[in-house]
Amino acid sequence: MEEKLWHANYPKEIPTTIDYDEKPLHVFLGDAAKRYGEKKALYFMGKELSFTEVHTQAKIMANYFQQLGLNKGDRVAIMLPNCPQAVISYYGALMAGGIVVQTNPLYTERELEYQLNDSGATFIVCLDILVPRVKNVKKDTPLKHIFVAGIKDYLPFPKNLIYPFIQKKQYNMVVKVDHGGDTHVWTKILEQTTPNYQPVEVDPKEDLALLQYTGGTTGFPKGVMLTHYNLVSNVQMSDAWLYKTKEGEEIVLGVLPFFHVYGMTTVMNMSIMAGQKMILMPKFDAGDVLKTIQKQKPTLFPGAPTIYVGLLNHPDLKKYDLSSIEACISGSAPLPVEVQEQFEKVTGGRLVEGYGLTESSPVTHANFVWEKRINGSIGIPWPDTDSKILDMETLEEAEIGDVGEVAVKGPQVMKGYWNNQEETDKVLKDGWLFTGDMGYMDENGYFYIVDRKKDMIIAGGYNIYPREVEEVLYEHEGVLEVAVAGIPDPYRGETVKAFVVAKDGYDLNEEDLNTFCRKHLAAYKVPRLYEFRDELPKTAVGKILRRQLIDSDTKKKQEESNVT
Repeated sequence: MEEKLWHANYPKEIPTTIDYDEKPLHVFLGDAAKRYGEKKALYFMGKELSFTEVHTQAKIMANYFQQLGLNKGDRVAIMLPNCPQAVISYYGALMAGGIVVQTNPLYTERELEYQLNDSGATFIVCLDILVPRVKNVKKDTPLKHIFVAGIKDYLPFPKNLIYPFIQKKQYNMVVKVDHGGDTHVWTKILEQTTPNYQPVEVDPKEDLALLQYTGGTTGFPKGVMLTHYNLVSNVQMSDAWLYKTKEGEEIVLGVLPFFHVYGMTTVMNMSIMAGQKMILMPKFDAGDVLKTIQKQKPTLFPGAPTIYVGLLNHPDLKKYDLSSIEACISGSAPLPVEVQEQFEKVTGGRLVEGYGLTESSPVTHANFVWEKRINGSIGIPWPDTDSKILDMETLEEAEIGDVGEVAVKGPQVMKGYWNNQEETDKVLKDGWLFTGDMGYMDENGYFYIVDRKKDMIIAGGYNIYPREVEEVLYEHEGVLEVAVAGIPDPYRGETVKAFVVAKDGYDLNEEDLNTFCRKHLAAYKVPRLYEFRDELPKTAVGKILRRQLIDSDTKKKQEESNVT
């Protein structure tokens, strides 16, 4: 790769270009089993599995998939939280020649039906409590086989006996599924099947490993086609970036869901390829995470800003020792400087902001963990990753410091959108991925995101970036979470509105926040409207759903006008 402005910042330990392994992703699980054997690969609610056990069970699943007729290229939906079955079925499906379709367990029947039909998935691996939902849509989709996994499957005694009672209390349902016909029970498969699957020839650069659906904040979700090579290269870039970590010795906290590409790459695939132990947590609960950090002593903790905010604001934070944490890369949303500084103070570790998107497997930029970093910047492009800022009018490369659309290019960039050439052509041009994010690059090659192109607020002719306003509001001692959005306004076109969640014990009001903002922002950027809420709507990885807030505001206004 030709020399770029940002390469001057690279420490000698990080190469600007890497010789990537051109191997299918699942081969790395076999390699880890050979190298690490009985070393623990997974920890789940008291149960541990070695690399050999994970590899053997993945081979059993691959064999079973093939016995049911899975052919190379068939799609396998995985609708699971972080649990052993999520890892084992993922690698098992790839071994059998399948393409994984990661599916959010929170999907409604409508969302699930859309994804199964769009992907053409014929197999699904889901939790027992989700079986009724899956069966309700099965007749209207290509689905042929349902694999049923339970949280209790891997729980140690006596937790495995107690869990069904907890499940009944939590979900008000008792789950009983029989093994037979189109329904296949996980524990029965492991008891009755051998690991003798038939290896499938895979071209890592051409063959897909994954269909990862985008969030669908605009229109229907699109299936991002990621090859084995896309995913392998992004993990190996990540490994190079975290050069101080020791292979086979780190413990990685798996709070980010694996059905999201960020958790899948930086926790699951990274841990398998580097022989690290993964701590699997099925959902984010601040208290549980704090207890787990103290007990299991993870050293790496990939996360999202809302996860770190949740921990920092837990009333019992000071009771826990978080000093095992050495490095965290935050993604999925902008990392407020206040959160970064507080978290580093509490843990003694390093927390830096990174950037990426589903279409790039996902990471493209990050700050250095142990060298120069710039707060508020997403850092610089990773090895073999090119990036530029495009002028919105001319689509030519913008001048240094000028705001435009961020474009990226590299081995981690997707092949395109599944069965959607029109949308592919909009964002992929000559190998460049147009991200839809607005940003700029400084004279040292550090990149900054000012906001999503579609989230930019135009009020009275001024361009206002929500992130800038949010950063200021996060500095207020009483603000726990905030999202800023443009609300239709008959006079200004749009007006700035802040949706705010207060910290416990703070009585926030509009006047207080308004005075605070006027000290730090130009008058036209100061929110004209405030709405105080108990919580903000978020995706599974904690990204705040700004569009949902705007829609609810519009709906509220319509209801009020109907009343009057």
